[in-house]
Amino acid sequence: MNASAADRLPVVVIGAGPTGLAAAAHLVDRGIEPLVLEAGAQAGAAVRAWAHVRLFSPWGEVTDRAAEKLLAPTGWVRPDAEGYPTGGEWAERYLRPLADVLGDRVRLGARVTGVSRAGRDRIVDADRAAQPFTVHVVHADGREERITARAVIDASGTWSRPGPAGGDGLPALGERAAADRVSYRVPDLADPAVRARYAGRRTAVIGSGASAFTALALLADLAKSEDGAGTHATWILRRGISGSTFGGGTADRLPARGALGLAAKAAVDEGRADAVTGFRTEAIERDGDGRLVLVAEDGRRLDPVDEVVVLTGFRPDLSFLDELRLDLDERLQAPVALAPLIDPNQHSCGTVYPHGAGELSHPEEGVYLVGMKSYGRAPTFLALTGYEQVRSVVAALAGDHESAGRVELVLPETGVCGGAGLFDQPPADDSRADGGGCCAPAPALVQLGTTAPDSAMMEA
Repeated sequence: MNASAADRLPVVVIGAGPTGLAAAAHLVDRGIEPLVLEAGAQAGAAVRAWAHVRLFSPWGEVTDRAAEKLLAPTGWVRPDAEGYPTGGEWAERYLRPLADVLGDRVRLGARVTGVSRAGRDRIVDADRAAQPFTVHVVHADGREERITARAVIDASGTWSRPGPAGGDGLPALGERAAADRVSYRVPDLADPAVRARYAGRRTAVIGSGASAFTALALLADLAKSEDGAGTHATWILRRGISGSTFGGGTADRLPARGALGLAAKAAVDEGRADAVTGFRTEAIERDGDGRLVLVAEDGRRLDPVDEVVVLTGFRPDLSFLDELRLDLDERLQAPVALAPLIDPNQHSCGTVYPHGAGELSHPEEGVYLVGMKSYGRAPTFLALTGYEQVRSVVAALAGDHESAGRVELVLPETGVCGGAGLFDQPPADDSRADGGGCCAPAPALVQLGTTAPDSAMMEA
């Protein structure tokens, strides 16, 4: 296919979440036609799945500039920049209007099942780069379609693949059999049916990041309520407790997240949650009463619980990209050039430098993984990161390599030493461990138990 014919093809964007819709807005701004394919029935389907959870970034940091430009003629007004939206508010007040203005460029109920080069499987070299991409789609009604694209931006996120309870990265023995008592989401205790499931019961919360903090704080609030007598949480940590376990506290550059860690600490300090450290789950068994017993790799057995909430992170679905030549880090499953910037084994305070097309490129030219998916299994993703990624990627696709390589955004430091408790390492700069620094605002315990991490933000 010649260059002029290829230029007339759309750029397929997989996922109509925050990063995917921002990519579409940047493409429109550059005069490039996008086609957004969303598996869900609505834009921001994954965000809507945690509608009850509040972001720890304010409105001013979760809207994209190109998207705002596209929305402006419609009369859309950005909410108060200092306010913190819930997932539901983010979806309804920003993502839905953005999808509406994009119109037919967004196709809902369109699940991508494969991406390849036209007429070329993964092993074929001949004339490969000259071929457009074919994107295989299954629609909600079962109809199959093949879409030809000049480039592919995968912003499908990681929400569909939560991490398991097993300490080895695989489901624990008995985990699938206990599916009726095991959840992989922060519970929505405003839902009467969900509230009844946890009220007055004992719940094990597995995980050590901000999602686990959210669950612990919610359950602590439930224990204080009239219908929550007897509610108790057992917090399962795979590592020990250190000064970084509860996040950055007053040193966190994102105050709402620092407050969330303090809320989880309060739940433990007040006796509404017990912390069990160094516990790597090997099995989940049922006792004679049908309750669940967690068994560690070292043989330890915990007291029975009624429910288990597994919040051990997420991982990308790479299955539908199998015919493409991707260069991914063997540990994080993130692009090789990006992985050193986000590897929590190396970066104890979570600082991620702005990055774009250069770090997100692959041997298969014209394919980019962006948003939460670009982080693979790494945590602590911010919406601003995704917006800067797609600004750079779209500039590269437009041939504006100077803009693609230019940093146009200074991302806030996450300010969370030890990776929000995920990895108990000393901070890279010991002066940060005590919350020092001239510009770190003190967190406020607002709406206790309803603040969530942007790492919970999965783009579709």
